[in-house]
Amino acid sequence: MTTRTAPRTETRGLALLVIAAAQLLMVMDGTIVTVGLPVIGAGLGIAETDLDWVLTSYALAFGGLLLAGGRAGDLFGRRRLFRAGLVVFLAASLLGGLAGNAAVLIAARVLQGVGAAIVAPAALSLLTDTFPAGPERNKALGVYGAMGGLGSVAGLLLGGALTEYLGWRWIMFVNVPIALLVLAGTFALMPGTRERGGLDLPGAATVTLALGSLVYAINRAGSHGVGDGLTLVFAAATAALLAAFVLIQRKARTPMLPPGMLADRGRLGANLVMLLMGAGQLATFYFLTLYMQAINQYSPMITGLAYLPFAIGIGLGSGVAGPRLQARASTRTVLITGMAVAAVAMGWFSLLTPGQNPLLVLLPAQLVAGIGLGIGFVAATIGGVHGVTASHSGIASGLVNTSQQIGGALGLAVLAGVAVAATASRPAGTPLHDALTSGYTAGMLGAGGFYLAAILTAALLLRPRTAPD
Repeated sequence: MTTRTAPRTETRGLALLVIAAAQLLMVMDGTIVTVGLPVIGAGLGIAETDLDWVLTSYALAFGGLLLAGGRAGDLFGRRRLFRAGLVVFLAASLLGGLAGNAAVLIAARVLQGVGAAIVAPAALSLLTDTFPAGPERNKALGVYGAMGGLGSVAGLLLGGALTEYLGWRWIMFVNVPIALLVLAGTFALMPGTRERGGLDLPGAATVTLALGSLVYAINRAGSHGVGDGLTLVFAAATAALLAAFVLIQRKARTPMLPPGMLADRGRLGANLVMLLMGAGQLATFYFLTLYMQAINQYSPMITGLAYLPFAIGIGLGSGVAGPRLQARASTRTVLITGMAVAAVAMGWFSLLTPGQNPLLVLLPAQLVAGIGLGIGFVAATIGGVHGVTASHSGIASGLVNTSQQIGGALGLAVLAGVAVAATASRPAGTPLHDALTSGYTAGMLGAGGFYLAAILTAALLLRPRTAPD
C-alpha cells in the first residue's frame, strides 16, 4: 500500500469541489433523461413499452459494476481510475447525443453506467484520502451526500429545460463540458492509496449479465406472457448466471463481495430496504413523467419544474427530519417511519386523473413522497455502514449504492409490466387517457407495495436499539 501524504489545506477546497461535481454528474445522469423520454421515443421511434430501457440500462451497468469499480481504484490508483472513468463517461455522452437509433442510445447509456461505476467509488475514496478523520471529513461527507440528493432532482430540472429549448440530444451533450471541467480540476486530487490483490472481473461480469437477463425476462413476460419461449430462456439464463456468481465468489481469492459483509442482519436489512426504495423511486419518476407529458400535455420544461416539490421534500427529509429522528430513535424506527410516509404518498398518487388540478394530488403527494424517501435514504445509508471495519467501509458504502441502482432497474422493469397489464385490462371503449392513467397509478401503487415490503424488512431484520445508531 502506498504511503499517503495529506494535501495542503488550500487545495482541499478545490479537491472537494471536483469530487462533489463528479458525484453530482454521475447521480444526475440517472434521471436527466427521464423528462425527455417521450421526446426521445418519438425522435428515435422507441415504443413506450421499451422506453424504460433508456433508464434501466444506465442503472444496471452503474449498479452491477460499482463494487468492481471501487476495487479497481484501490488496486490501480484512485485518481488514475477517476480520470479514466470520466473519459469513458464523456465519450459515452458524445455517442448518446449522436445516436441515430435506440440500440446506439442504449449502448451509450450502458457505457455511461460503466464510467459512473468507476468514477463514483473512486470519488468517495479520494475524499477520505484528502480529508483527515474528524469534523473536517464529516463536513466534506455532508457536501458529498448532498450531491446525491441534489443530483437526481437537478437531472429532472435540467433535463426538462434542455429538452424544450435545445433538444433531447443536449441531455447527453451537456455532460461533455462538465466532465472536461472536472478532468481539468483533477490536478488538485491526491493520487490516492493503492492496495495489493486482484480484481474479480468474472464476478462482476456474471452478476451484471444476470441482472440484465432478469430485467429482460421481466419486461418480456409483461408483453408476451410468462410462458413465452424467450422469457423462459432468459429466466433460465438468469438462474445459471446467479449460480455461477455464487461459485465464483466462493472460489475467488479476492471476491467482489467479501464474505461476511451481509452476515450482519441489520446491514443486510438496510441494503434490502435501499433496494426496495430504489425500486419504487425510479419507477415513480418514470410514471409521473409519462402522466405529466402524455396525459396532461405538459412541456418538458413545465414537467421539470413540477418536480420541485419532490426536491423540497427530499431536502426536508434528508437534511432536517431524517437527522433529527436519527438522533432520537433507532435506525429501524426511522426507516419504518420514512417508508410509511412514502407509502402514504403512493396511495395519494393513485388518485391522479387526466387533466386534474395539480394542487390536489400531483404536487402535494410529491412533497410527501420526497420527505419519506429523504428520511429513508439517510437511515438506510447509516444502517448499511454500521459496524463495519475501516478496511471494509468503502465496500459497505459501495454496496448501499449498488442496492439502490439495482433496485431501480428491477423495480422499473416489474412496475412497467404492472402498468401495461392494468392499462390493457380496462374495458373496451375506455378513453385512452383514462386507460393509460390507470396503468400509471397502478404502477405507483406497486411502488407503495415495495415501501410496505421495506417496512416489513426493517421490522424483521433490524434490531431495535435504545440508543441511536
